[in-house]
Amino acid sequence: MVGEGFEWEALNPLLGFGGEGASKLFDGLIKHDAALKVVPALAAEVPAAAPDGRSWTVKLRQGVSFHDGSAFDADDVVATYRAVLNPVFAATVSSDFPMLTSVEKIDASTVRFELAYPYAPFTNRLNLGIMPSEALATPAPLENSSFNSAPIGTGPYQLAEWRRGSTMTLTANEDYFDGAPAVKKITIVFAEDDNTRAQQMRVGDLDATVLPPALARTFEGGEFAVLHHRSADYRTVTMPSSHPVTGDPAIRKALNLAVNRQGMIDALLAGKGVPASTPVPAVLESYVEPAAQFPHDPAEAGRILDAAGWLPGADGIRARSGQPARFTLMYPTTDTVRKDLAQAVVSDAKGVGIEIVLEGLGWEAIEPRLAQDALVMGGGSQLDPDQVIYPLLHSSFGGDGFNNPGSYRNAEVDAGLEAARRATDPAEQIAAVKSWQRAYAADPGFVFLVFLDHSYVMRQKWNGYTPVVDPHSHGVLTWGALWNFEDWTPKR
Repeated sequence: MVGEGFEWEALNPLLGFGGEGASKLFDGLIKHDAALKVVPALAAEVPAAAPDGRSWTVKLRQGVSFHDGSAFDADDVVATYRAVLNPVFAATVSSDFPMLTSVEKIDASTVRFELAYPYAPFTNRLNLGIMPSEALATPAPLENSSFNSAPIGTGPYQLAEWRRGSTMTLTANEDYFDGAPAVKKITIVFAEDDNTRAQQMRVGDLDATVLPPALARTFEGGEFAVLHHRSADYRTVTMPSSHPVTGDPAIRKALNLAVNRQGMIDALLAGKGVPASTPVPAVLESYVEPAAQFPHDPAEAGRILDAAGWLPGADGIRARSGQPARFTLMYPTTDTVRKDLAQAVVSDAKGVGIEIVLEGLGWEAIEPRLAQDALVMGGGSQLDPDQVIYPLLHSSFGGDGFNNPGSYRNAEVDAGLEAARRATDPAEQIAAVKSWQRAYAADPGFVFLVFLDHSYVMRQKWNGYTPVVDPHSHGVLTWGALWNFEDWTPKR
């Protein structure tokens, strides 16, 4: 029994389920090992680009079956990726594949991908879970598909039962091409509230769960293993461009200097995390630009605000031309870490004369307000500095839901993102990523706070745990402490 802090709306790879791979239900053509090295999954070998960098031919593993017993072959790969490209399906992952122009079947065990331009990290896009072609035979919006709640993949586990709002049961795929899992059943208990999951652990209702670091620390020294994973998972405050306060460059820069990132990590995260100034995570060390980091400097923040005409009033709140330096900051009400971080931002902002009004809301209330009100938002990928960051910062994604929700626009950042995306030489890519970070730091569009460590508590019942660097998405069915659970064995 494992506790999960959220429940998926749909178990469909084309709607984002298992977006960074490591899914228990689906396999991609490739996967990543504990060192994040690309290794073959449904591919027979690690794919490589043609000399021009625009064509990728993939040989497929043979003898693989879907959970319903049907055979896996090239038709399934072609159908999955063509559904990404076909707007009728409305696949939410389509924005991850702007470089892909076509996919063709060469024979039953070979497919070829054609790209609009060379894209060196394309192998990281080949972790998309493959669906059976029969499920995609009729083009229609995927949000209405019965597949979302009755998925059929090739993965090490298959869905046995889903009681929405309560539990989900997975059973081992005894015909899994990489060997049947030794642990035959996983029962997932959904509980959004962190304290509820902690209590369920203490009384023996759960064997493993994910918890905020400070709460996980209370389990140390007993019968439990407390595990901490480094991650690329940032928390940031969005700064909507259309708002008269958050859209002002001086406010944005001042807030980046006002927030005490290390103080938040020490006080709220039990020291488990690292400061974030841009969305490039510390785990991608070679890409981090040291000159693009914001120090904690409230005095300099005050000078920036003074120079921009944001002057303190009698109540200590700044104003300019009758506009108070005041805005609303939303956070999801069930997320205690985001709530704590939001409160810390409020306190630090008040210290430089900016007033922030907090609102804890459900996601259904948050989404319609993304263009106008700030949000404590999360995201991040440990695989490469393009997959999540490009749609987060590029102006072409302005206002596209959680992609660039504040409609940030900076021509230099756009140019750097484009150059990094199209670079085929690793040194050129690193230089481009560092270049756009410097441009971003001069004109920030968010207030990045921290890269969280992910903390897990589990009973010591199994052998096989291997630490890994997590993306934003983590828990039970993708990355996290159980990312390779199919390889675990029960302790005797």
